[in-house]
Amino acid sequence: MKLFAGLYEKVMGWSKHPHATYYLGALSFAESSFFPVPPDVMLAPMSVARPNRAWWFAFLTTITSVLGGILGYFIGAFAFEYIDPWLQTSAYLPKFETAKSWFAEWGIWVVFVAGFSPIPYKLFTVTAGLLSLALIPFIVASFIGRGSRFFLVAGILKYAGPKFEPLVKKYVEWIGWITVLLLIAAVIYFKFLH
Repeated sequence: MKLFAGLYEKVMGWSKHPHATYYLGALSFAESSFFPVPPDVMLAPMSVARPNRAWWFAFLTTITSVLGGILGYFIGAFAFEYIDPWLQTSAYLPKFETAKSWFAEWGIWVVFVAGFSPIPYKLFTVTAGLLSLALIPFIVASFIGRGSRFFLVAGILKYAGPKFEPLVKKYVEWIGWITVLLLIAAVIYFKFLH
């Protein structure tokens, strides 16, 4: 069954769309405060498709992610009571509790690390607001943490992506199914064995 080849072609097509940068910015903004899909799914193919613009894409993703993070911060600070009932019944609750414990242990440094964490970044932005972390250090840590991640992704794909794209295209089905299996194994490990 060929599933990932079609998706790959579709995403590469989106990455070349005239409005792709707007979509990337909107996705990055939304992901930092409420949306579940990380911006890397657009940043990566856009950096491969247009390597001469990879640094611009990384910068745009960083800025819009930080702005979305500020929205998440304000949601946590001023509107948490509206999302708490949903959070209590969602799959995000254990991750939210983890984010709170990390803040208690490491303070503002968690925001920097959160840029690379498998826990959704929006949980850290909302938690930072809920715990009334200082806003300016939060913004600075977000900019450094998120920027490091997005510039790393863009840089790797700017230089290595065009060379490896033919290989990725050739083996995209294998890569896709192996990724799915690794994700399932990780879920089983963390949910049942860890």
